[in-house]
Amino acid sequence: MELDREEERALRGEKGEALASAYRILAAIGEATGAKKLVPVKWAHVSGVNYNTIGDAGVQFLDSFSREARVAIRTTVNPMGYDMNHPEGISEKFAEKQASIVRSYERMGVEPSFTCTPYDVFDMPRRGTQVSFAESNAAVFSNSLLGIKTNKESALSALASSVTGKAPLSDLRLDEGRNPNVKIQADFDFKSELDFGLLGYFAGKNVKGSSVALAGVDSLSRPQAKALSAGIGTSGSCGMFTLGNPKAKEKISFGKEEARKIKDELSTADDGDVITFGSPQLNIEELNTLANLTEGKKFKKRCMIFCSRAIHNQAVKIGLAGRLEKAGGEFMCDSCTCLTPYVSKENYDSVITSSVKAAYYMNSSNKVGVALKDMKTIVKEYTQ
Repeated sequence: MELDREEERALRGEKGEALASAYRILAAIGEATGAKKLVPVKWAHVSGVNYNTIGDAGVQFLDSFSREARVAIRTTVNPMGYDMNHPEGISEKFAEKQASIVRSYERMGVEPSFTCTPYDVFDMPRRGTQVSFAESNAAVFSNSLLGIKTNKESALSALASSVTGKAPLSDLRLDEGRNPNVKIQADFDFKSELDFGLLGYFAGKNVKGSSVALAGVDSLSRPQAKALSAGIGTSGSCGMFTLGNPKAKEKISFGKEEARKIKDELSTADDGDVITFGSPQLNIEELNTLANLTEGKKFKKRCMIFCSRAIHNQAVKIGLAGRLEKAGGEFMCDSCTCLTPYVSKENYDSVITSSVKAAYYMNSSNKVGVALKDMKTIVKEYTQ
């Protein structure tokens, strides 16, 4: 991979060790992916914010790196492990480590967004803009529906892009990398966002390339698109989908049987001790839907609603937050269902959720059982 004179100087350490480390990361990725050069990116969205995801080694790295590194472009960050306004049940160690992570990112100059859905919170750049998004659902959503270009970045590659303003020109950053070779033919009666999440998980699991074509899906609402993007991002390396019926070398069918198998894999319990909504974090439209479903009702079990602080502030202003709290919903801002210590094996044996992504991580990382049900079914079965 060719570097220009300034990039070579930075790689040699002439602009500091932090910048040299960032360029070494990008150079290694570029070599591995066949990139010919680095290209400027306008925005980085960084993951690796939750202490549960990066551990002590990550905390120490960020503390050291942030002493010197400063972001060169707009940089936003993923959710942390918990809502600092609701520390109930959070250990002192976890709180201290999480605070250290937040300090490190703020020292570097990031925007403390703590959201996995930047497309719900910020004005997005124009089509064709190169960005570097480490949050998988945001990468898939942005590539597929907004025409923005990003690879499905790792925590380190997006962090490197944030301080260099560069990324390797490969895969989904190239027009040819965005053409799918595999088509999934959906022969399925989609009834809820959960069904689109199951399709996404199936697609991510069965497609090894960067992009997949989805036939049999004509249009998507925003909640459906979020569920689909999150499902794809969770189960594999695929970073983009297209709608329609393009020519593709390989065709895979997705019907009732395939959907059932995915749901059986992820839904490991018939019932749960706690309800969670928000993975990806809920937006205003989804909060409004939930508020309408629960109007005049009350949850029979604890219900945690995860959203960004920005979305919650909007919900408070228009009365949505109050309506949901009246129904027994508890808002947990700046955090997400996935990998949160709010839901641990010590506290709960199983969780009820409408999210395919949450189901995967609750099973694999939090080690709790999952009752996977769509939002309407959850409200019907667990309110009075």
